[in-house]
Amino acid sequence: MDEKQRYEAGMQVRRAVLGDAHVDRSLNNLSEFNSEFQEMITRHAWGDIWTRPGLPRHTRSLITIAMLIGMNRNEELKLHLRAAANNGVTREEIKEVLMQSAIYCGIPAANATFHLAESVWDELGVESRG
Repeated sequence: MDEKQRYEAGMQVRRAVLGDAHVDRSLNNLSEFNSEFQEMITRHAWGDIWTRPGLPRHTRSLITIAMLIGMNRNEELKLHLRAAANNGVTREEIKEVLMQSAIYCGIPAANATFHLAESVWDELGVESRG
């Protein structure tokens, strides 16, 4: 696969996972300063990694959420909590990732993410199920 094909494949996956609205906002905010970075993300993160056949997108979403909790990257975490539904991830599965992260990333990180996830679901209008 050449770089152009990798970019195109990455853009297709990026749109499928994050949604057209998010990707369009990113592309509409391109500047001389950030355009190469956005292209790199599309080619490498989305075109090289998210297109690999070894794991389904569902699993990649769960792994990404766990890693972002551990790195305390809340803005990216919010993005991937929203995107997880596009990959078929359920609230119950996210809850299990948060429970596991409490042990391996620390209770404060998991606690903050429980609150963050609830606020994301409130923004999206997703009803709480007990």
